[in-house]
Amino acid sequence: MRIEAYNQVSQVFGASRTSRVKGSGNTGKKDEVQISQAGRDYQVAKQAVAEASDIRADKVAALKSSIASGSYKVETGDFAAKLIERYESYF
Repeated sequence: MRIEAYNQVSQVFGASRTSRVKGSGNTGKKDEVQISQAGRDYQVAKQAVAEASDIRADKVAALKSSIASGSYKVETGDFAAKLIERYESYF
């Protein structure tokens, strides 16, 4: 490799450099975002779901009282079906 060739290479690349445009380029316009009504409705619905409790207290209370009174019955067929469904989901 010759060191003298560096000057020639730098001249080639130096000539093709772009110059900066003077001035700010600011035309006075500002960026603006507009959210549609459907988007606003979606945000409200999403917030309502996030704030809602995952536990339905009325169902839990009913189940607790039926278990405490001894009247809660489990259908063996339903239990077996759910058990097999859960087992198959692992494999």
